[in-house]
Amino acid sequence: MEQQLPNRQDKKNSIKIKYPELSALWIGLFVDILGFYIIIPYLPSLIITYNTTPVIIGLLLATNAIFSLFSAPMWGRLSDKFGRKPMLLIAEAGTCSAFLILAFSNSLTLLFVARIVDGIFGGNYPITKAIITDNVPPRDRGMQMTNIGVAHTLAGLVAPGLAGFLSVFFIFGPNYPIALPSLIAAGLSFLTIIITFFFIKESWSKSKRKIAEKEIKIKIKLRENNEALYLLTQFAFHTFSFTMYVTTLSIFIGIILKLDTIGVSILLTISGVSRAIVRFTLFKPSMQKFGQKNMTILGLLILVVTFVLFGLFGSFYPTTWIFIVLMVIISYGVSCARGLLMSKVTETVTPKEIGKINGYTSTLDSIAQIIGPLLGTFLLQEFDTYLYGLVMGLIAFIAFIMAFKKIIPLMQKDQFKKLEEIVK
Repeated sequence: MEQQLPNRQDKKNSIKIKYPELSALWIGLFVDILGFYIIIPYLPSLIITYNTTPVIIGLLLATNAIFSLFSAPMWGRLSDKFGRKPMLLIAEAGTCSAFLILAFSNSLTLLFVARIVDGIFGGNYPITKAIITDNVPPRDRGMQMTNIGVAHTLAGLVAPGLAGFLSVFFIFGPNYPIALPSLIAAGLSFLTIIITFFFIKESWSKSKRKIAEKEIKIKIKLRENNEALYLLTQFAFHTFSFTMYVTTLSIFIGIILKLDTIGVSILLTISGVSRAIVRFTLFKPSMQKFGQKNMTILGLLILVVTFVLFGLFGSFYPTTWIFIVLMVIISYGVSCARGLLMSKVTETVTPKEIGKINGYTSTLDSIAQIIGPLLGTFLLQEFDTYLYGLVMGLIAFIAFIMAFKKIIPLMQKDQFKKLEEIVK
C-alpha cells in the first residue's frame, strides 16, 4: 500500500504537466472568445439605434459564419504550408482589426463590413484545432479538443456581466453605440496576439514540414478518402443538431417557459456552468471507464433522447425544473461526444493535412450556425414544439447510428505505420 502512493502521486503530477505547451493556447482562445461575447448583449439595442429589424440583426450575426465557410479551409491549408503560428498571428490581427472597425461603426453598412472582415480572418479555430492535433496523440486528443467548448462556456459566463458593466458608459455618444465594448474586445484580441507571439510555440515547424514532404509520398484527395468523408458527414449531422439547440435555446425558453430576460439569463448560466462542471468532473472518469468509442456512442445517444424530450415536455409539460435537468444532461452528452468526434476526424489524414481537415470541420460549424437558427426558429414559430425536438433528435440520431462503423486511423494502415512518430 505504501509503495502505491508515490506511483499515484507521480501519475497525478505527470497528468498536471502533460501538455503545458497548450496552456497559452487556452488563455488566448478564452480571451478571443470573451472579446466576441462582450458584443452579443448589445445586439438587441441596435434594432432601435438603426431603426432596423431582428432579421437584419440576425443576418449581421450570420455574415461572419457565411464568410468563414470559405476562409476556414484556406487558413487550415495555409497553416499546413507555412506553419501554425504565423497564420494564427495573421488571423488574430484580422480579428483585432474587425473589432476596431466595429468600435467606430456609425451605420449598419460599417457593422456588416466589420463582420465580413472578422469572417475573412476566421482562422483561429481551425488553426487552434491543428495545434492541438500536432501536440496531442490520438489517445488524449479528444479530451483536449473538449477544452475548446470549455473556453466557449467560461467566456460566455464572464462576458454578460462585463458587458452589463460597460453598458452604462457612452464615451463616444449615441452615434457609436458599441464603441466601448468593441474597443475592449479589440484590446483583448490584441492581448491574444501578444500571448501567441511570446508564449505559443510553433507546432508544425519548417523541419517537420520538410520531413512530411519527404516521407509522405502518397497524397489522398478528400473525395477519395472515404473514411474522412464518412466522419465529416457524421460530424455535420452532430453539429447541425447541436447548433440548432444552442442557437435557439434562449428563444425556446422565452416562448415556452415565458421567462423574462433575467430568467433566460439564469437558465443559460445554469447550462454553461453545468457544462464546465461536467467537463472537469465527469468527463475524465467516464473516458477511463468507457473508452473513446463507447464514450462517443453514449454522448450521441444522450443527445438523441434529450432533444426529443425537450420538444415533448415543451408541448405537454413546460416546467422549468425539468428543462434545467435536461440542459444538465445535454451538457454531459455534448462533453462526451463533441471533442471526440473532432479528434476522430483528424485521424483520417496525414500530418501535413491536419490544418486542412480542421478547416473543413470549422466550415461545417459555420454552415450549421447559418442553417441551425433559421430552421429552429421556423419550427418554433410555425409548429408545436414536439416537432422542434423531433427534428433535432432525428438529425442527432443519424450521427449516433454512424458511430457504430469501425474506422481504422490512417496512421495504423500499413503504408503509413510509424510515419506519425517520424514527423513528431
